[in-house]
Amino acid sequence: MTMQVLGLDIGGANLKAAHSGGTARIEPFRLWRHPERLTEELTRLCADMPLHNLLAVTMTGELCDCFAGKREGVQAILQGVRRASGGIPIRVLTSGGYFLDIDLAEQDPFRIAAANWLALAHYVARRFPNEKVLLIDTGSTTTDIVYVNRGRPEPRGLTDPERLELGELVYTGVRRTPICAVLGMQVAAEFFATMLDAYLYVGLLPENPVDYDTADSRPATCTHARARLARMCCADAETFSDKQAYEFAQLALKTQWRTVEQALEQVVEKKPVIDRLVLSGSGEILGRSVCARHRSFSALPLTSLAELVGAELSAAACAYAVAMLAPLKKHHGP
Repeated sequence: MTMQVLGLDIGGANLKAAHSGGTARIEPFRLWRHPERLTEELTRLCADMPLHNLLAVTMTGELCDCFAGKREGVQAILQGVRRASGGIPIRVLTSGGYFLDIDLAEQDPFRIAAANWLALAHYVARRFPNEKVLLIDTGSTTTDIVYVNRGRPEPRGLTDPERLELGELVYTGVRRTPICAVLGMQVAAEFFATMLDAYLYVGLLPENPVDYDTADSRPATCTHARARLARMCCADAETFSDKQAYEFAQLALKTQWRTVEQALEQVVEKKPVIDRLVLSGSGEILGRSVCARHRSFSALPLTSLAELVGAELSAAACAYAVAMLAPLKKHHGP
């Protein structure tokens, strides 16, 4: 029987699904607010995807503060997956790069927590087996940076605390990151605006009038972005000019890019050579902007995962990676 795999990447703000046949879907879901609805949301998501006879799972949602800790979070998420699976086999990625049957995964939660970046690194390693690659994957909230050496990921850290310290995880993205987290005490320490507003206002991301997932639940348009940006300076749309909004958005962007640039330099500090940059994720524009500004990186060949597999699959890159890897990687369990 041909293996048809559905990959799931379960985050705190989004549920991502990708089928080995090339279909992907992302559903916003605030897990920290409604953990009791996880099974229902996963059931609906899986039903909307093409037929599959194997589930491959990875996650980051275990960090949500609705859970007492990562152990509880991993186990709750896996229970939700089990109930939504319809009884088909489930394989769960570990931080060791292999898959566990779900029964074994529930017994080893700390190897399951936040391993999605590693799935993508292994997928990219298979796509570029003869090159030294720097992978930059950016989503709505975080940026992952992984060095891949001729078909083998070579991260210095495996856990999120280790990766934060080493620059391999930068907790900043293009959508949900509050601007006050980027600019610090020089602006209002309030959730008035996010980096989405900065990217919108300078034209790096398109407006979406039907997208209300913003700081004030008003549309993701430049008009409303300017009002949100104004509040960060304790002003409002009436007193904050277009020029002020544009300059403020640029300040937020350049500050964020500088932080990611410093992390990139930390990651590659002792690496001998980089042959290629690979960008992925819904926030690919962040990595592209950083690399274009950096003297060393701007000269390197750059490959967009969106150009290789399509924007939909690139936005759900970690889900697609586990879907493609599950039949190939070592598996422990029935």
